[in-house]
Amino acid sequence: MLGMEAIDHDQLLKTVIREFFPDFVTLFFPDLAAGFDLSAVTWLEKELFPNPPDGPQHVLDLVAELRTLGGDASTLALIHVEIESEDSVTDIERRLPEYYFHLRRTQRKPVRPLVLFLKVGLDGIGVREIHDPPTGEAVFTFRYRYVGLRTLPAADYLRGDNWVGVALSALMRVPRGGRVDAGVEAHRRISDSPLSDGKKALLGDCVETYIDLPAEELTRFRGILEANATGRVPPVNKTRIQIAEEKATETGMQQGMQQGMQQGIERERKASVLKVLAARVGAVPPDLAAQVEVMTDPAALDSLLVVACKADTFEQFRAAVGW
Repeated sequence: MLGMEAIDHDQLLKTVIREFFPDFVTLFFPDLAAGFDLSAVTWLEKELFPNPPDGPQHVLDLVAELRTLGGDASTLALIHVEIESEDSVTDIERRLPEYYFHLRRTQRKPVRPLVLFLKVGLDGIGVREIHDPPTGEAVFTFRYRYVGLRTLPAADYLRGDNWVGVALSALMRVPRGGRVDAGVEAHRRISDSPLSDGKKALLGDCVETYIDLPAEELTRFRGILEANATGRVPPVNKTRIQIAEEKATETGMQQGMQQGMQQGIERERKASVLKVLAARVGAVPPDLAAQVEVMTDPAALDSLLVVACKADTFEQFRAAVGW
């Protein structure tokens, strides 16, 4: 089972994909997008797989229920998205077929599995096959679509008007020495986009959190963003890396590093709740934001994020959480 840090780290990307799901599917899988009504998505909340190969239980990352096009209007199907941060396909390909059969058995609907690889490139965008047994004559063949961000050319997505592509370009391939400039340009384009402030902040935070830079270049990247911040949407919160580094510098002790990491995790949870509310409903009322800010319980904050992803009004959000 994934550790809490890994779950928290991927939560931002899950929120981005949920909020920009039609853009995500259309950008990377246009053939798949053409077969679904992407205007109305129902999310299966915390779909639990009880007996995965890697532990006692696993919560599937994202499971979307959509209506299919070109047939019976009542026909539903699922798109299952897994975000994979390992630098190998071994673990995810061991788990994917079992997740598929679990969803087919419990939901009784067709399932289209997708994997977003953060550290594996493969052919960029494609379809992979898993054979069982892996050698000799295959009795069973399983196929899934994937995006391998490390192989995709960042420049192609950085120039486009699909804002998910602009944000994810921070994880894509750039010429040697060009990642800082590419990250700054991604942040600038998102800040200057026609999106709402909440959505700008969500995508901007994605760029800052996931850009892969050595320490000295990361410092330069942050310095440029700070210098250019006037008139643009600033990051809502610092990343866990920033919090940990600053705390360690202040104290010079491992205890300070750990405390900073925990504070960063808590800040990210709160910021994610407020970002999603702002993106879905509008400017968050100060009293509601203050209630979120005083919360410290990780489980309660995770529950708030789930409610925020489904709320259409602030009244609906308040009623769901009992405020």
